[in-house]
Amino acid sequence: MEKQVILASGSPRRQELLRLIVPEYEVIPALGEEVAKEGLSPQETVQQLALHKAKEVAAAHPAALVIGADTIVVVGDEILGKPKTPQRSRAMLQKLQGRDHMVYTGVALVGPLGEETFAMGTKVRFAPMDEGEMEAYIATGEPFDKAGAYGIQGFGSAYIEGIEGDYYNVMGLPVQALYQKLKNR
Repeated sequence: MEKQVILASGSPRRQELLRLIVPEYEVIPALGEEVAKEGLSPQETVQQLALHKAKEVAAAHPAALVIGADTIVVVGDEILGKPKTPQRSRAMLQKLQGRDHMVYTGVALVGPLGEETFAMGTKVRFAPMDEGEMEAYIATGEPFDKAGAYGIQGFGSAYIEGIEGDYYNVMGLPVQALYQKLKNR
């Protein structure tokens, strides 16, 4: 019998990416609040958040392999979350434009074989934007559910000058690294 796999995320992007390596799985989003401990590195932060999501769902499904994931954008020493307002989106985009930043995704696997977490980092170069471009991008609504106020796979792609690392990691799930981990479970 095939083992049940559950994705503890409602993200359409993560669902699309997981389908590339796990054709059949269930989606049960974690509902708990995302709160990380103070003083952790960005990599530790995303792993902790991913593990919290996976453990929340695994508590109700102990026989399943539950996959949790979390993505953050870091510019300088500042973690940029998901903006809720146009003003916050504008502030984040102003910090990113013309600069390199890091995108970290943490992944947690929780199941009968125990827990495992890992994190991937990808460097992204964001192009400068003029005020009109910024306002037009914010008006698309895309920044509001994206860490760092942009989506590399959407309208935000027009402002990505380049990346060093895994493209899918920036979308929210490091597909190749996760595939390698799943092969061993």
